[in-house]
Amino acid sequence: MEVLDAILLGIIQGLTEFLPVSSSGHLELGKAILGDNSIPEDSLIFTVVLHFATALSTIVVFRKDVWEIFHGLFQFKWNKETRFSLQIIVSMIPAALVGLFYEEQLESFFGGNIRFVGFMLIVTAMLLYFADKAKDTDKTVSNGRALIIGISQAMAMLPGISRSGATISTSVILGVDKTRAARFSFLMVVPLIIGKIGKDIFSGELNLQGEQTVALGAGFIAAFFAGLLACTWMIRLVKNSKLSYFAIYCLIVGGIAIGYSFWS
Repeated sequence: MEVLDAILLGIIQGLTEFLPVSSSGHLELGKAILGDNSIPEDSLIFTVVLHFATALSTIVVFRKDVWEIFHGLFQFKWNKETRFSLQIIVSMIPAALVGLFYEEQLESFFGGNIRFVGFMLIVTAMLLYFADKAKDTDKTVSNGRALIIGISQAMAMLPGISRSGATISTSVILGVDKTRAARFSFLMVVPLIIGKIGKDIFSGELNLQGEQTVALGAGFIAAFFAGLLACTWMIRLVKNSKLSYFAIYCLIVGGIAIGYSFWS
């Protein structure tokens, strides 16, 4: 992969991670359009590295929340920070199990299969549409709701299903208000991404050399800074705008992707 292509894909990741439009789906579409012929395993590694960059930008943007969580945990009391951390752990279980037992099957979807991405974008559009019709309430994230939201996050490991779209939509359908839903959605993915990177490093799967390292580094930096610039604005946009707007966007892009797959 060329460095310029990696930077462009990094910017796409940084901009789309915080909107419910599937950053992994857009990365796969971008790689297909740019003619990236990476094998599925390498393609998935590139996607994970860029997600790690936006996870770091999420930590920077939510640094006060992250600090409060750690501060509360080290008080060793049953407080709101401890409860929130437990909910994060519960939400991680489904995706962690999928990543642990079905990693090879998951890799097969990350090889430029834009027709599949197109159909998954349409699924995302449907989730956003139904969430937009849900009534607003002031419910919080409970352990039970955290597990259901975690199942949505596991589904979103497929390219084309928006992680933020699936988790925020599920939260809203369950009655959680958009502010709490957005905060929980963006914080719950951070431990998973860091854990995935750590696993790949210690297992030797992320043993990169030469141009691949340079391209990944360039993409990482681009995604990190794009995420920093876009995160606050995009999170506000998710909370204040109707999800149906994003549903229409995903429907259009999904249809284009499916049409492109037949003509390419």
